[in-house]
Amino acid sequence: MMEFKHVSVLLNECIENLNIKPNGIYVDGTLGGGGHSYQIAKRLTDNGRLIGIDQDADAIAAATERLKEFEDRVTIVRSNYADMKSVLAELGIEKVDGILLDLGVSSFQLDTPERGFTYRTEDAPLDMRMDKRRSTTAETIVNTYSEKELFRIIRDYGEDRFAQNIAKHICMAREKAPIKTTGQLNEIIDHAIPAKVKKTGGHPSKRTYQAIRIELNQELTVLQEHLDEMIDLLNDEGRLCIITFHSLEDRIVKSAFKKNENPCTCPPSFPVCVCGNKSKGRVISRKPILPSEEELEVNSRSKSAKLRVFEKKVE
Repeated sequence: MMEFKHVSVLLNECIENLNIKPNGIYVDGTLGGGGHSYQIAKRLTDNGRLIGIDQDADAIAAATERLKEFEDRVTIVRSNYADMKSVLAELGIEKVDGILLDLGVSSFQLDTPERGFTYRTEDAPLDMRMDKRRSTTAETIVNTYSEKELFRIIRDYGEDRFAQNIAKHICMAREKAPIKTTGQLNEIIDHAIPAKVKKTGGHPSKRTYQAIRIELNQELTVLQEHLDEMIDLLNDEGRLCIITFHSLEDRIVKSAFKKNENPCTCPPSFPVCVCGNKSKGRVISRKPILPSEEELEVNSRSKSAKLRVFEKKVE
């Protein structure tokens, strides 16, 4: 197996905003290669605790190795951050002092052709599973979704203005033979996008691959359904730090944070609140925190990263 490489994005900014207490309990819900976790664990004493969660077996192996020196305070669990509450309950933990999510695809996943995440390799299988224990792959989606469903995901998750044409071309191509490799899919997408657009718009497959990956791994659904729960898992003054990589994720995080800060549903004309919804805390990052010029220079993949931070406040 090639080495699990992943440069941790917005590393200093995350560590700073987590406000780490040496004896606190922290969760890295997207452990990856353990880059962020290493810096958290380093700041904990023997009484502190870090729980790292990831659904990718390769990530688990790499992070276990990387965090070896802190094994007295680190627990690594193969799971999805969607199950954070039950993972913590099994460890006898009710509340934590900080949670971190880095929602990017790791460099390892992108650079390992057989994982099928990247459009830059021609003969890779269409896989894209974050958790290889699942049977459904990107190939399943490409070959079994109806034209209407393909159009919906490429439009909504890829935000591609040629979604309808791409969906149509995929369905026409698979009638002749199943689409099995990244090269086949690239060629189909290439034919569906006008030549003059291809000259300026980056790689023609980029948006479609993003859409298929999000649909396959249910990335937006998992995020949307578990944000409130993660805020509830925080102790008073605990912080939730989330790094997103595209506007769809960022919008979900921004609106959930806003709603948790100000959940009142009373009409503005009411003199006092009668709905009874209480604020759970405050948004620390009024504007998203972006990578520095230095970081952008050394890691081009950090370009679209945005960090948002919420602090729990018990009334």
